[in-house]
Amino acid sequence: MDKLNVVVALITRDNDYQAEQAVAVAEMAARLGVNVQVIYADNDAVNQTQQLLKIIQDPIQHPSAILVEPVGTGMPQVAKAAVGAGIGWGIINSDPDYIADLRRSSGVPVFSVSTDQSEVGRIQGKQLGALVPEGNVLYIEGPFNSMATQLRTKGMLSTKPATVELKMLKGDWTERSAHQAAKSWLSLGSSRQLQIQAVVCQNDAMAMGARKAFAGLTEKDREQWLNTPFTGCDGVTRTGQDWVRRGLLKATIITAPAAGIALEILAKAVNAGSMPPDHTLIAPKSFPAVEELCGKSQKASC
Repeated sequence: MDKLNVVVALITRDNDYQAEQAVAVAEMAARLGVNVQVIYADNDAVNQTQQLLKIIQDPIQHPSAILVEPVGTGMPQVAKAAVGAGIGWGIINSDPDYIADLRRSSGVPVFSVSTDQSEVGRIQGKQLGALVPEGNVLYIEGPFNSMATQLRTKGMLSTKPATVELKMLKGDWTERSAHQAAKSWLSLGSSRQLQIQAVVCQNDAMAMGARKAFAGLTEKDREQWLNTPFTGCDGVTRTGQDWVRRGLLKATIITAPAAGIALEILAKAVNAGSMPPDHTLIAPKSFPAVEELCGKSQKASC
């Protein structure tokens, strides 16, 4: 059997979880004897589409499969073009509704692998309830066109206390984006009147970006803000988990790098000559456990 050649298309280099994805893919490829090429979209959906179409249409490259974490939508037309060219298609951290249709007419692997993004949101809502039973909270989402953003927000809203009010800001998964969003928000006179009780972000990089924005305030305001709990998601060992241990973040949510798991699923399916499962969900977990975040007065309800 020819050696598998797989293109792995990730969102950005400027994000610790994406970096962890690339490391996981490289380690899995070495273990399985697979050739991989990792490319980055620089947070640009149009750029990502063009990158992949160029690869699909190039008869010289013609990879065995493409594994892609989409910047925006699930890229149905690109997926159709890949499968039509005999290239396997795996979607990472998204579950587009075209997967079932493509699988019915495909002779190559078509599947999706994702962290359970809804559960990530539900855990974050529970963390929020343990830390802040009531009051105003600053909530920084990922990009609006990301399915992960939408599912995390929906899950969080389903479990957060009704007595917590959210002030929503937007980022793009990078530290820089959340730093700018928080800095712009802090420049508004109304921001100081809300008495924010926590800063909750949809990933750890944005949580640290927001924290840096508050660290740039005057000494009096800075001390107050940096005593506010900050939380994130992704929980990479050397960043998110370490930031929790060092007290820079109050909590994170550990999400295993889906790209490495997707590559393993692909390789097993090709070796067995079978279609992989249509969708694989990876369970996230709170770090630390939600119960450990509860104050003494909340233990009974946590």
